[in-house]
Amino acid sequence: MTNRTAFITGASRGIGRACALALSEAGARVALAARSTAQLEELAGQIRAQGREAFAVTMDMTSAESIQQAFAKTAKEFGPVSILVNNAGITKDGIALRMKKDDWDSVLATNLTGSFLATQQVLQHMMKERWGRVINISSVVGEMGNPGQANYVASKAGLIGLTKSLAQEMGSRNITVNAVAPGFIETDMTHKLSQELKDNLVGHIALKRIGKPEDVAAAVRFLASEDAGYITGHVLNVNGGLYM
Repeated sequence: MTNRTAFITGASRGIGRACALALSEAGARVALAARSTAQLEELAGQIRAQGREAFAVTMDMTSAESIQQAFAKTAKEFGPVSILVNNAGITKDGIALRMKKDDWDSVLATNLTGSFLATQQVLQHMMKERWGRVINISSVVGEMGNPGQANYVASKAGLIGLTKSLAQEMGSRNITVNAVAPGFIETDMTHKLSQELKDNLVGHIALKRIGKPEDVAAAVRFLASEDAGYITGHVLNVNGGLYM
């Protein structure tokens, strides 16, 4: 991974942050993207303090123009992207019966359409280089469903379908496209859950614990490596045995 440029969306916290640190440790130059740069600059500073290269760039996943500009800035600063981690995601939960169209649209736009548009920005260079890694962060709920999250689940299931189609389109150019489907991971998103709900969840997890962002980052790091060169179109579950 040395000297390759990795681009991580939603890199300011949680899983995205852990992925950025893991890929940086593996030798990649990391471009860190999110809506606000305050946390990104702090992370970039931390990575640079370890003698590695990092670049923070603002990007709004719901804006095609913003996505295009972020990749153009990154190419100028670090060169074209060889490893893309589509991690940015939001939730706007509610039962389907009463879900507002805006809540459906914004979740799909950020989680699915944004990931597609980001991927479009990197494929041409990867095809030219005949090397590339696209890793989409899906979710266990994209495989098993979840009440009250029709929009989020649809977006994460959509990422799995996108992964498999792109893997078939890009395979002959030595570009792998895979998904990682985390289970319940200790992040800001799950932090809001009540202790009772957390305890109930842990009861359904074979390993009897909630995962850490680093558990997901390790899977991403592997899929981005040369060792995973013969794996494509795959969904790697990192869920502690919650869903098999």
